[in-house]
Amino acid sequence: MITIIDYGAGNLFSVQNALNFLGLENQVSSDPKDLDHADELIFPGVGAFPLAMQKLRETGLVSCIRENAKKKPLLGICLGMQMLFEESEEFTRTEGLSLIPGKIDKIVCPYKIPHMGWNSLEFTQNSPLLEGLSEGDSVYFVHSYMAYTDRENISARCDYGVKIPALVERGNVFGAQFHPEKSGDVGLQILRNFGNLTKG
Repeated sequence: MITIIDYGAGNLFSVQNALNFLGLENQVSSDPKDLDHADELIFPGVGAFPLAMQKLRETGLVSCIRENAKKKPLLGICLGMQMLFEESEEFTRTEGLSLIPGKIDKIVCPYKIPHMGWNSLEFTQNSPLLEGLSEGDSVYFVHSYMAYTDRENISARCDYGVKIPALVERGNVFGAQFHPEKSGDVGLQILRNFGNLTKG
């Protein structure tokens, strides 16, 4: 069972629709017991980092997510991926979940911000989430801020006048800056790979 974490700031149902299409058993919940009993967790997010972290704190789920991330796969999507890091400079300095070392700050590049649309992936290291994909496969992005983290935490990146971490991971914790649920067959394969992490 995959639990999609509901804390009032996530694009929950497009993620759920993608999981349903793949036949992956799932539920949307904000109940700590459902997070504890899940095999895997998906942590979506849309909007601004400070408000999302405030909403997450109000749910009381911060410590629950941190504890569960030690023992089961967790996938953060878009803003949810950014919240996995130690802090963000979006509007004001805000502490994140500190599950992956690094911080979130503005994309500094010669192109239009936000970075919105399809961009191709450059693989930087092997990842179970990239199984069945090819270098150059494209995924869909919508964001103005990016992760600044060590290369060892980056599995794939994209080029937008600057190298943007697209897929990050550390231990059980994975993060996609793009929206796999809006990325066609490539995104579905990534979600399928995530769903298979605890099988077999």
